[in-house]
Amino acid sequence: MTQTALILGASGRFGRAAAAAFERAGWQVKRFQRGAETLSQVAVGVDVIVNSWNPAYPDWAKQVPSLHRQVIRAAEMSGATVILPGNVYVFGPQTPFPWSEQSPHAAQNPLGRIRVEMEAAYRASKARVIVLRSGDYLDTAASGNWFDAMITAKLGKGKFIYPGRADIPHAWGYLPDKARAAVGLAEKRADLPRFVDVPFAGYTLTGHELLAAINAHLHQPAKLSQMSWLPLQLARPFWPLGRCLLEMRYLWDTPHSLSGDLLQQLLPDFQVTPVAEALPHCLPKALLAPQTGRGLKAEGSGGLAA
Repeated sequence: MTQTALILGASGRFGRAAAAAFERAGWQVKRFQRGAETLSQVAVGVDVIVNSWNPAYPDWAKQVPSLHRQVIRAAEMSGATVILPGNVYVFGPQTPFPWSEQSPHAAQNPLGRIRVEMEAAYRASKARVIVLRSGDYLDTAASGNWFDAMITAKLGKGKFIYPGRADIPHAWGYLPDKARAAVGLAEKRADLPRFVDVPFAGYTLTGHELLAAINAHLHQPAKLSQMSWLPLQLARPFWPLGRCLLEMRYLWDTPHSLSGDLLQQLLPDFQVTPVAEALPHCLPKALLAPQTGRGLKAEGSGGLAA
């Protein structure tokens, strides 16, 4: 029998990747239309709800609690399992790494606390929930994230602009891989606890390592340039998004990584796409060395064995 995944936020980063991954795995995929459909009605009969709703940072305090209450209610009524793309905001800078499912959610900053309280609401509910947690996204399409909007935005001018310390580890998640992991967990959801928190280790790279990996594919190698936070600080009083970005600055100066042990236990055949194979899909093709541009494989080709 064909299984059905309902994607909330299908035009967003994780939602887009998840929809593609579920379709490739043979699932029926429904893309929820906000404003035109009622979640509690559309969720009836679906097996999995992929909750990729993610308002803009300045709207989190107002929108996140109510959006996720809707999802919890729909999941409890329908019996569907919620897959929630988690992030590292819940841990805070003082939590020792590698961050795992056992690490305390000790964040004290406003955005971190919103995520802590949101995940706590899922844990306290009766819904079946899989939190799949990763670091910053490496996306195959420009989507306004740190990687494409800042770090690689000026590669064509020979600049790799890094927001923090380039000598410390930082967690990254390649979106096609994270989406494949979501499918794998969804397909064995009946064997999982009602609520399970699964870190997705992805890649752990310093800024220097990320630059070296990128330069291996570029026609013209780039040089490290430190991002200036001064414009955000000056704009902070009248630009809410800038204030939020400054609030999360600590992640660029805090060494961190995610443990992959639990995911390996749950999906022993899962393999991430090698970073050297993934990165060309995340970079403008016009900047790639000819041999790289010609040799691109299908994105996310690292395998989850059938």
